[in-house]
Amino acid sequence: MTLTLTIPAPAQFINLNQRMHWAPKAELTRKWRNAAHVAAHNAGFPTSLERVRIVAHIHKTTNREYDAHNLMPTLKACVDGLVTDYGLTVDDTNRHVIGPDIRQGDKRASPAITLTITQEDA
Repeated sequence: MTLTLTIPAPAQFINLNQRMHWAPKAELTRKWRNAAHVAAHNAGFPTSLERVRIVAHIHKTTNREYDAHNLMPTLKACVDGLVTDYGLTVDDTNRHVIGPDIRQGDKRASPAITLTITQEDA
């Protein structure tokens, strides 16, 4: 089973290069985490899957080059929203979640993240 989920950006991407005070960073994290939870709920995703592989495509509004892996804090918030808040898998340890593998997506009118989630054999 393969599921696709597009999460419209609820806020700016969280970047590893940012040196942000904990309070604004926590607010951005909360927004991304909630956006992933709501998107999975609205899509009617299953819960309690044993093991999944996640590939993330980051969609920005420009074609400027960037290091996709610098956006790992954004993806961590999304995975936490999917797993801890929504219950997509039983846990977010390596036994249950492979990835996320982060890749550059296509240019879009609005920033977003598309997650391709594939159920794996346990």
